[in-house]
Amino acid sequence: MKFGLHLGHVGGPLDDMRRLWRFADEHAFDWFSVSDHFQEAPYQGGGVDTFEAVTMMTAAAMETRRIRIACLVFSINYRNPGLLAKALACVDLLSGGRVDCGLGAGWCELEYVAYGYEFPPIGVREDQLEEYAAALRLLLDPGVAYADLEGKHFKLAHAPCNPKPLQKRLPIWIGGAGEKRTLRAAARHGDGWNAPYLSPAEWKHKSGVLDDWCAKSGRDPAGIRRSANLGFYMGADAAGAARAEAAFQAMIVKAPPGLTGFLRGEPDRVLEMIGAYRAAGAEQINLALRQPFDWDALAAFSERVIPQFA
Repeated sequence: MKFGLHLGHVGGPLDDMRRLWRFADEHAFDWFSVSDHFQEAPYQGGGVDTFEAVTMMTAAAMETRRIRIACLVFSINYRNPGLLAKALACVDLLSGGRVDCGLGAGWCELEYVAYGYEFPPIGVREDQLEEYAAALRLLLDPGVAYADLEGKHFKLAHAPCNPKPLQKRLPIWIGGAGEKRTLRAAARHGDGWNAPYLSPAEWKHKSGVLDDWCAKSGRDPAGIRRSANLGFYMGADAAGAARAEAAFQAMIVKAPPGLTGFLRGEPDRVLEMIGAYRAAGAEQINLALRQPFDWDALAAFSERVIPQFA
């Protein structure tokens, strides 16, 4: 299995964020990703620092040497696919070929409204997601000098994307767990699939639905990497676990209903949880973090949990 760190809210303090991606690069993690928001999500009044995703990916790329750098996930309505393709290609070159791209249909209506973006019905956004992924693949493909796409929502007319990424195939991840459309999009367009905050049983069921869509799409399901983002409320010891549990209880009463994927307790308990996800077929686990970070817990996870799954 591979392991990553994910910033569920791209907020400050900036020095802590920079320390986090350097920590991942210097320890046993393989991945660092950010989320894509213009204000805090869930909304807390709008006064919380929120850093832009591509900018943070660029900074992380320049200050690391080994880990993959990604976003889980870019909302397809916030950037034209040509703009995102150009940004990703540049960051990939700066990083030495370490960029992954996550795409999602978008969900935070309050944020869309605040910044003047149209928030179409979910069916329309799912249509847009598939078109967007197809456009991005064309633009990033080193074998396509000029991209052409005539879609209902996105169009490319003899569009170049130079320079191309350093990677011959920059991985595109589809994020989400919708069985009718999102998992179909992952089967058709994804190099990877990511689902957040699901229990092992829920995650396994969704992965099975993805397999079914792969069969219908003529796709080898083994060609899609599968990962889960899990809330991180582990403590390095009993006292740390108690503090983390208090933070979890304060968070969960404000969280959307139905979220069940959280790592809680001391390392031995977390080992069992990770084992359940591996048994379900997960190839990568990302620890979804929010400030303040528990550096002792992260060190304990790196030293006592990750080696057990090498």
